[in-house]
Amino acid sequence: MVDNRYATALVIAGVLSALATVYLSVAVGTQHWYQYSSPAVRGEANVSELRSLYEEFTDGEFDEKTYSDTLFRLNGTVGLWWRCVLAPADANAHWHGERDAKVTLECRSFTVSQQLTPKYKEPGNHNSGEDLLRTYMWRSQFLLPLVSLGLVVLAGLIGFGACLCQSLTPTLGIGILHLLAGLCTLATVCCYLAGMDLLHRVSMLPDKVDGSLGWSLYLALISSPLHMMAAALLVWAARSHSQTYYRMSAYRVA
Repeated sequence: MVDNRYATALVIAGVLSALATVYLSVAVGTQHWYQYSSPAVRGEANVSELRSLYEEFTDGEFDEKTYSDTLFRLNGTVGLWWRCVLAPADANAHWHGERDAKVTLECRSFTVSQQLTPKYKEPGNHNSGEDLLRTYMWRSQFLLPLVSLGLVVLAGLIGFGACLCQSLTPTLGIGILHLLAGLCTLATVCCYLAGMDLLHRVSMLPDKVDGSLGWSLYLALISSPLHMMAAALLVWAARSHSQTYYRMSAYRVA
């Protein structure tokens, strides 16, 4: 028989865990982690340059400098698995910044091999040497959320088994898994922010181009404390139930 306090704690922890998992899943699957605001295009020379960047972005080979420059100049957004730019809906349309011009969001995904591609001290220059810090920051930011989701799925499977067995014994372990998941998510956000800061140090933003954090990153940031709160409730329920059980056992023996 489970005390009402422990049952309430377990229900609240389950709701927090579900919310955190949904938030993290949405964050991983969307591209609004970081977004750039570019000025309107002026002059035929700039139009030709942007057309060339856009064509390389959509059809060219994967290159960090090329897609970064395109993101800077075309109001780009970049996430863990997606990179997107705003371009005219009509391929033959002018690229000038009229207010009534129709634009469309063009996205390209990062493949696993692209995620594992080394980063260089000078983006686009393979002879400049590998930048190990940026390379491992980038790899960590796409691996850690997968680890976090995997830990939550494992915790859910263990919890389902515990429900079938009507046992609170695995609750402590489930809480620890949620704590690790929250830490992995927090590390993801830290790695992403550090990686973007390092990128902007080696690839300076053009004039009048501003960068800002997107809502996808904030979703991931919110999911971390939610997982940790769920972990705290699970650990409290496990410890309190264990202490109560031992006290009842001692009382019966006495």
